[in-house]
Amino acid sequence: MADQPRVLVVDDDEAIQELLAESLSQWGYQVTTAGTGAKAIELIKGQLFDAALADIRMPEMDGLELLREIKRHDSAIQVVIMTGYPTIGTAVEALKQGAYDYLAKPLILDELRHLMNRVMERRFLRREVSSLRSRLGEQLAVNELVGTSPQMERMKEIVVKVAATDSPVLIEGESGTGKELVAAAIHRLSARSKGPFIPVNSSAIPADLLESEFFGHVRGAFSGAVADTLGLFRSANGGTIFLDEVAELPPALQVKLLRVLQEKEIRPVGSAKTHAVDARVIAATNRRLEDAIKDGSLRQDLFYRLNVVRIAMPPLRERKADMPALVAHFLRHFNQRFRREVKGITPEAMAALAAYDFPGNVRELENLLERAYALGVWGEITLADLPALSAHPSAARESKEVPTLVQVERDLILRALELHGNDKEQAARALGISRRTIYRRLKEYGLL
Repeated sequence: MADQPRVLVVDDDEAIQELLAESLSQWGYQVTTAGTGAKAIELIKGQLFDAALADIRMPEMDGLELLREIKRHDSAIQVVIMTGYPTIGTAVEALKQGAYDYLAKPLILDELRHLMNRVMERRFLRREVSSLRSRLGEQLAVNELVGTSPQMERMKEIVVKVAATDSPVLIEGESGTGKELVAAAIHRLSARSKGPFIPVNSSAIPADLLESEFFGHVRGAFSGAVADTLGLFRSANGGTIFLDEVAELPPALQVKLLRVLQEKEIRPVGSAKTHAVDARVIAATNRRLEDAIKDGSLRQDLFYRLNVVRIAMPPLRERKADMPALVAHFLRHFNQRFRREVKGITPEAMAALAAYDFPGNVRELENLLERAYALGVWGEITLADLPALSAHPSAARESKEVPTLVQVERDLILRALELHGNDKEQAARALGISRRTIYRRLKEYGLL
């Protein structure tokens, strides 16, 4: 059958391999077996699987290590861990590492069959989502960049254009402006979209571990190197690696990064062998890189290599027209996450948001709204639910001027209509309100 679900069975016991292969085949699955974790990883690199059944006790690479490697190579594979020595601690650790479920040996085949049915239900749902993404394509990925202000519309145009190439991209912007979101959108729109997207916060990795984390190492390269590791660049092979805060990298690593960009190859720590690597590099920084070059913290030749396509992220204070759409986006997200029915935000609270400069940008807005949910908001977010904001002098002052709110609301609606060619459906969607609300407001303003 052309669309048989593909299952990988990994167990060092050949009798278990044969039993599972026979049973799963009878249930309609296409089965491949492996006796070691290393063999399983080799198979995953060249084939697509929907699920994997892995024993937890195997020589060289145990089931939990294999689980981590499987998720690193293909996070969509649903992994079920099997063991003859079940403990609560092991089960919790397996689930924490991303396992779909956990089965004790000796296996009960009827229980396994029901479990595999649940696994495949998730697989079909995932396939439907993938189909939706392919149908919507460009529209879906770009629409995840919330906002219809002129700055965001220009941003989306650039993202679509640069995604069609394989050139390095440099994203500049203040902290919290959404640089990783833009990098992810570029990846999803590119020919590499089926490959991995590996985000790396360069400043969060200890300096003495950077080279090993980036390029991998061989066993025995240094104290604690008990096994070979791929490193982030090889893990991103066929996909995209996103290097956030690239200006914080030490000079020695900048030289090696330059070599990767030029030669398309890496050398793991402790190895004399180089490996070809095919990963698109998208870098980001919250600094002006020209200043970093002047003070000597960034190599000029690396800057030129990265600065093929440059994208400047606008701070939130420069695109206040996007505030209602952003608020609506986060309310939908937090309603689902917190299982709430928060229906909106009061005019006073929205006016306070519009008056605040948000030095932390969109991330600060998100955190502000999440705090309101965490403290138990229901129904509607008021200014009292945003104490950090109401304490800000300019926000508190502006929030008391009701006519200013009316004017802000009127201007936002008119701007949205202008950007969407007077299409009220699209304008309403961009603002996070209903088309009926648009008509009602326009009537109130005497414009309909």
